[in-house]
Amino acid sequence: MDRATQVRADTSALDEAGTTLETLHDALDLAGVKLPSVGLDICSFTSSVVLVELGRCNPDTARRLAEVI
Repeated sequence: MDRATQVRADTSALDEAGTTLETLHDALDLAGVKLPSVGLDICSFTSSVVLVELGRCNPDTARRLAEVI
């Protein structure tokens, strides 16, 4: 894969992850769950693997998340 193709693939993966992140935020909002650290993992900007960072939360939030799952 040439560099231009790789950049397009990486950008597409980041765009898709961003859309997925918005969907996750919406679903969490509807469920009344606030995860303060949700976002794209910083390594996703320098790697071909794109990850969503769910972050840390307090026990009450973890319990609420478990209830809705």
